[in-house]
Amino acid sequence: MGRTSKDKRDIYYRKAKEEGYRARSAYKLLQLDQEFNLFKDAENVVDLCAAPGSWSQVVSKRLRELRKGQATIVAVDLQEIAPIEGVTVIQGDITSRPTVETILKEFENGMVDVVLSDGAPDVTGLHDLDEYIQSELILSALNVATFLLRQGGTFVAKVFRGKDTCGVFSRLSVFFENVTLAKPRSSRNSSIEAFFVCRGYSRPSFWQPTLFLHKDASIEVVQGSEIEQECSSQETMTVVMPFVSCGDLSCYDADMAYDIDKNYLENSRVTRSLSPVQAPIHAAYETALARKRSAKQTT
Repeated sequence: MGRTSKDKRDIYYRKAKEEGYRARSAYKLLQLDQEFNLFKDAENVVDLCAAPGSWSQVVSKRLRELRKGQATIVAVDLQEIAPIEGVTVIQGDITSRPTVETILKEFENGMVDVVLSDGAPDVTGLHDLDEYIQSELILSALNVATFLLRQGGTFVAKVFRGKDTCGVFSRLSVFFENVTLAKPRSSRNSSIEAFFVCRGYSRPSFWQPTLFLHKDASIEVVQGSEIEQECSSQETMTVVMPFVSCGDLSCYDADMAYDIDKNYLENSRVTRSLSPVQAPIHAAYETALARKRSAKQTT
């Protein structure tokens, strides 16, 4: 989390710093849990695309409160994640079989209660492209979830709302009894992000989880399949997606600029910037700093 003037005005950014969360996104999951009670009966949870780890922090804290430490939590991401208490961290690609097999080994019965995915692509600013890539990421996370989830399990994934959102909703509805689109109050109104909360997982009889090694092979198998027919039949009907706004009116508004609390003030004019909760493990500017130090030593 940076230190720009906009960050300092963002109440959720400041609260995350104060309360020890690695990112403001922690409050999105907290508000989703407040609305849907995601972890009521959960013992095994997988957090996909987890870096920097704020959602895993929330899960660890909630399950320690509810399960008294009797829980298994796995966080997965391509990027390296600093250790989190009570969480097993796996660095890997969620679309690769070795990563999925590594996740499965962490659970004795192979069944997971909740799968989370707060991942997003590096946005290009081309909204149609960003929405499409995000939709593909959701479907990749869903494919992993079908390997892991127990009957009746829960899947939560970030989506960029757009013209194809109904198509993703239809595909999720094939696997889950209840699918709701939710917008936490900590998510800015100016943002097109929302979250699919999918409950009541039930694997269709025709679905066999698999990770294709070649793109052409996946197209050949999926075209004309029962899942394609099921999704098409749903999309021909009028689909009304349930939409829920999470977080009551007493919650902070993510689009408002609040006065900085007196605890942030060193004097009447200067504001105090809190250090990052977790400094970057391998910062992008690491190489540049090393070269600068080397240049100083040689002169």
